[in-house]
Amino acid sequence: MLGALPIMLGVAPQAWSQERTAMEKIKASGILKVALYKDNAPYSDGGASGMAGLDVGLAQALAKQMQLNASLLPFDSGENMNDDLRNMVWRGHYLGYGPADVMLHVPVDKYFMEENRQAFIFAPYAREHLVVLHNPQALPQVYNPEDLAEQKIAVEQGSGAASALMGYKGGLLRAHTSLYKTGVDAAKAVLAHQSDVAFVTLAQAEAAVFELNLNKQDWAFSKLVLPGIPPNGWPLGMAVKAGNKELAKALDDALGALRQQGELLALFQSRGLTLAAP
Repeated sequence: MLGALPIMLGVAPQAWSQERTAMEKIKASGILKVALYKDNAPYSDGGASGMAGLDVGLAQALAKQMQLNASLLPFDSGENMNDDLRNMVWRGHYLGYGPADVMLHVPVDKYFMEENRQAFIFAPYAREHLVVLHNPQALPQVYNPEDLAEQKIAVEQGSGAASALMGYKGGLLRAHTSLYKTGVDAAKAVLAHQSDVAFVTLAQAEAAVFELNLNKQDWAFSKLVLPGIPPNGWPLGMAVKAGNKELAKALDDALGALRQQGELLALFQSRGLTLAAP
């Protein structure tokens, strides 16, 4: 038996070298599996069979550019984004789904990247930031949080915007703040004159205006700086499992082509959204 050991040792490295890379497996299957958040309108919303939103269109456009078909893996957000990357990018969920080949809507932040070395975060495709949506006829300007002290405020429950707003100066604005299921719902409350202002992302505010077929010029989208909120917003990008650099390059090249061809801009504009440079 020991005499056969050198032969076995000689074969093993060759067999190992023939194992296909992640990109080769994707090409062979013809499918790019893309993880997308549920309940994240206007970027991705709905179940596996009926998802809609900007990130859905981007996933399909990226796959097409790579001569693949997109397979969407909708998922519920975890307690934090570290959980999301673990479940959907590099390990898979304990319930048995995932990981995907790539996850969209990932903040491209150096500190976040340091915390998640099992994932490779790259390719920012847009910049998101928070705004105060308001009617300029009723509230001409918003310069600081104190300007909202007498206003009825709408905000998305569980969001960073809600935490920052309600925690400001020991709860100065808390009594006037109402929580909504989504940021789009919070924005719609303002558009329906049920609230005076909404503190939401620009995309959520623009999506609500677009969905209700209102004139965007009739509404103000004012920036508001609060402790704990990045004043310049945050870039949104993608994540793949660390080591899948061939896949990352293919996705980055595909995104570059979509940007150069104007298709990325068209994806935003067709949904009434502003494409801010990342």
